[in-house]
Amino acid sequence: MNIRPALAVGAAVSTLALAACVSASMGRPGSSLRPDSARIRGDVEFLASDALQGRGTGTPGNDSAAAFAARRYASLHLQPMSRGYLQPFEARSAVLAHVSSRAALQTQNIVAFLPGGDAVLRGQVIVLGAHIDHPGRSTDGALDPEARDAIRNGADDNASGTAAVLELARLFAAHPARRSILFVNFSGEELGLLGSQYFVEHSPVALDSIVAMINFDMVGRMRRDSVIVYGVATAREFPALLDSANARVRLAVRGLGDGFGPSDHSSFFARGIPVLHFFTNLHDDYHRATDDADKINAAGEARIVALAEAVVREIGSRAGRLTFVRGAAPAPIAGGRTGSSVYLGSIPDISAPDVKGLRLTGVRAGSPADSAGMKAGDIVVEFDGKQVSDLQSYSDAVYAHQPGEVVEVVVLRATERVKLKVKLGRRG
Repeated sequence: MNIRPALAVGAAVSTLALAACVSASMGRPGSSLRPDSARIRGDVEFLASDALQGRGTGTPGNDSAAAFAARRYASLHLQPMSRGYLQPFEARSAVLAHVSSRAALQTQNIVAFLPGGDAVLRGQVIVLGAHIDHPGRSTDGALDPEARDAIRNGADDNASGTAAVLELARLFAAHPARRSILFVNFSGEELGLLGSQYFVEHSPVALDSIVAMINFDMVGRMRRDSVIVYGVATAREFPALLDSANARVRLAVRGLGDGFGPSDHSSFFARGIPVLHFFTNLHDDYHRATDDADKINAAGEARIVALAEAVVREIGSRAGRLTFVRGAAPAPIAGGRTGSSVYLGSIPDISAPDVKGLRLTGVRAGSPADSAGMKAGDIVVEFDGKQVSDLQSYSDAVYAHQPGEVVEVVVLRATERVKLKVKLGRRG
């Protein structure tokens, strides 16, 4: 997960001795298998081992992690997509340009397909995803820069999420849902959601066939039987569906509505796809060399996998599609320039440094940008007569104004140059 700054919270440690009682409580209709905490722990231990050097995007360790996931999908007889299980792409981002002399890194997403069991519904797809990369030895984004090039293994961030997707692949391979499922492990998340952005722009299935995206990022440190689930307001049916799924698992679920956030589900929500994002909160080891496998609560993660499996089976078997909601989210307090109260509601795409202007990955519903007609994919090239070439010039132009002012914004939409009038709002 790419969050700055991190908050300090306590870490939870669990042992495999809990696995038996966890497994005994998690039966699923339509499935004779149960989430296996020992498998989860083993996968996290491999992915977060020093041998993989922290799985930095474009590194041999990241490639080894990708090969590991691909072998697992092959062993489950899931279908590869086009060029095998790997979806190669060049990672290019403003972050990368800042920290490296290399313009791009060669990397890949890992994608596996499981056809649905219903002849009518198998044309609709559920995406289960987690990013497989971590900063590795880089100090960019690290919260322990004094450790220099120490290996940051990222056991929770995000070997835990990758292990959850691999375990769900095992469960669904044995007992498929009625709808089809794509299992995706994204690279380049830590550099700006690069893998998920590339995926939605080069999806092996039509985007309008994707009924939901379920994301797992940092799900290995469950404490007090609790889990946070973002995106519950992105489909009208999600709150009741989540409650129903949790009736058997009985976790303390904290549901948050917003579909945007610092992980790969944002790339899908920006394209009008309902999303859920499972997360067990931040901790003192986030983006530090101390985020190691011995601190993973594997039994707790198995319960989260059980909840997610129940959710996906509900989505996979219901007669109709989910009802997407672009629910208005409160204007964020953080993220603006110090001392500025102006609010627009646009969400920049920091993974597009080569674009002349500022591409938007989305706009918040009900925001000034939304009311003015700005859309995901728009490239802002002018703001109140000032040329926009990148995020810095965009920020300078926006924060030169005050709430309540009306300004003209020029965007490129496909090949058309569109002029929009925006009444700026007040942050908070």
